[in-house]
Amino acid sequence: MELLKRLSEAVGVPGHEEGIRALVKEELEGLVDELRTDVLGNVIGLKRGKGQKRVMLAAHMDEIGFLVKHIEKEGFLRIEPLGGFDPRVLLAERVLVHTRGGDLPGVVGSKPIHILTEEERKKPVEIKELFIDLGLPAEEVKKAVRIGDSVTLQQEFTQFGEVVSGKALDDRVGLYVIIEALRRVKRHRCDVYLVATTQEEVGLRGAHVSGFGISPDIAIAVDVTLACDVPGVSEAEQITRLGQGTAIKLKDAASISNPRLVRRLVDLAEEKGIKYQLEILPRGGTDAGALQLTKEGVAAATVSVPTRNVHTVVEVAHKGDIEASIALLAAFLEVAHEGDYTL
Repeated sequence: MELLKRLSEAVGVPGHEEGIRALVKEELEGLVDELRTDVLGNVIGLKRGKGQKRVMLAAHMDEIGFLVKHIEKEGFLRIEPLGGFDPRVLLAERVLVHTRGGDLPGVVGSKPIHILTEEERKKPVEIKELFIDLGLPAEEVKKAVRIGDSVTLQQEFTQFGEVVSGKALDDRVGLYVIIEALRRVKRHRCDVYLVATTQEEVGLRGAHVSGFGISPDIAIAVDVTLACDVPGVSEAEQITRLGQGTAIKLKDAASISNPRLVRRLVDLAEEKGIKYQLEILPRGGTDAGALQLTKEGVAAATVSVPTRNVHTVVEVAHKGDIEASIALLAAFLEVAHEGDYTL
């Protein structure tokens, strides 16, 4: 899983996806017939078929992170979040501050619990209370760091048991899936657009723009979804479970998947013996929410990789679920020209 490791450990917060974009372009060279980048930084690859339809596979490049918004006189950095964070998981994490002169390592700090008042201990942690400590004199910090420099969490990708774990599997695992699926396709009649989108975590912005430019007939977003199969969560609230296959999304807060497209994906999974589960996500959304609203409307759905600990640096996905997602997409691309998904 060397490619997934490289994707996970690459950096790129919303609007600052340069690092991960370079890696994606490197992987797509030679795999697609055309490769370009648009104004918002989306990477768009086209693998030509016979032009019968346009199928778009989208996975977002950006990871949740921060911008530097203030430098304290002592040299500590205050941060502005880009994407949704649970502040509890940020305490004592390692970070990289990406400056013009290079990356600076640091840690997320907070007021020590030993000196918190009883009232302060009862309050939930807020991001505004956190700061980044670069371990440098204030003068050096102020010379090196500028307001607006991006900040990413730092974590190595690892494998254990039947799973992989690391930062930014949301949605670098989606990028991995669509790249590997395109490699496996033996024949396809549709023109296949593989798009690594930007700024998904702050409003599906890259998908809005790239979808409008491509105007696909069919769009499938590939993203992670919640696997809440952990202690303390009832079976009805688990959303998905690790090791039970790829997740075919029925709805989330941003979209309702095209029912005919869902049925086609389910039929293919059963026909090919691909393990799958159906997903309803009460909160959150994927690029499909933007793509289905493109121009006159697009038949859109989401294929999800079940993931534990989403939006942390220890996101966990099952190798079997990743494989099932790749197999389902590859199978669909070979028959996508056959279906009519008009409701």
